[in-house]
Amino acid sequence: MSSKEKPTLGGQRIKTRKRNIAAPLDPAAFADAVVQIYLDNAGDLVVFTGGRTQPGTTKPDEGERHTYSILDCEAKREQILPFVIYIQKILRRRPFLIKNLENVMRRFLQSLEFFEENERIKLAIFTALAFSQKLSGLPPETVFQPLLKDNLVGKGLVLTFITDFFKEYLIDNSLDDLISILKRGKMEDNLLDFFPSGKRSAEAFSEHFTKAGMASLVEYNDKKIFEVKVKEMKTALTTQIAEEADLSEVIETVKQHVKDAKLPEIDVVRILWDVLMEAVQWSGKNQQQNVNLALRQVKTWAKLLSTFCTSGKLELELLYKVQVQCYEDTKLMKLFPEIVRSLYDQDVLAEDTILHWFRKGTNPKGRQSFVKALEPFVKWLEEAEEEE
Repeated sequence: MSSKEKPTLGGQRIKTRKRNIAAPLDPAAFADAVVQIYLDNAGDLVVFTGGRTQPGTTKPDEGERHTYSILDCEAKREQILPFVIYIQKILRRRPFLIKNLENVMRRFLQSLEFFEENERIKLAIFTALAFSQKLSGLPPETVFQPLLKDNLVGKGLVLTFITDFFKEYLIDNSLDDLISILKRGKMEDNLLDFFPSGKRSAEAFSEHFTKAGMASLVEYNDKKIFEVKVKEMKTALTTQIAEEADLSEVIETVKQHVKDAKLPEIDVVRILWDVLMEAVQWSGKNQQQNVNLALRQVKTWAKLLSTFCTSGKLELELLYKVQVQCYEDTKLMKLFPEIVRSLYDQDVLAEDTILHWFRKGTNPKGRQSFVKALEPFVKWLEEAEEEE
């Protein structure tokens, strides 16, 4: 043992004075604790402090509003935007606060009837700017779903709110951006749910949003409704054709869908041809079998086609439809003259229509090869015309 080492007794414990113990610094934990104290005592975010935040409360329960509040400023985007940016900065530093914002917004939107008209406009502008500025983590369903309370919708409050929201959002964003939000909020196919039950019609939708200056939204909704109606018609026809329903029954089904959906005649002709050809079980290799299947389908449902091809214009549209399909589907490319001849034999296409297409057709898809393939049949038609 070195002479410099001091002998110690076994088991001796050296105590450290408490004042010498240094606790590691934890700024994040300290910040979270401060924020939690604020939330426990101050309630909601400053921008929403004061005013009614609970459904069912009465006017005296509102309390005083904070001077720095959305509900206490002017109903203008330049006045409300700073609040949105302020919240955005907070959420970037403390993402967990997004849940508090969701809860506050949900309570506000569920209580629209308790706010003045001017206050509802402010909430709509704030909500639109929140999505426009992409407040991190704010889900669209938080906004849209609470609005669908029957009493709010019935009073027309929701329609007014959502109209202000759409108008404000579309100032900085495209219609596609708005549709994207609606999709995420599961409202894309249910826009009429914002309307009171007695006004849920395409006409009411068009009139309301046209007056609000949102013609593009009206156009989108009309297209959406049209697509739904077309899909319904195709589904009904496909089922009937697969079940080999009576021809008169199928014709009546088409007429009913045309009446209900107000489908243009040209679109009806296109739909009919698509459904008939999609119902064919095509052969992958046997070309002759495909010829037989196509001609059999035309012959079986010729009366259906002729019922709705009531003019030369519609017949020409059908012929263009056949041309495009035969051009785009390789297994049908050589069937074009056969199909045209069959449609003529079944009195679906008139001679004048075929000759017009042959001489003056405007659709370029495969036209050169199809004209050449149809030459023998056209020559026969012209000779028969001269004899008559």
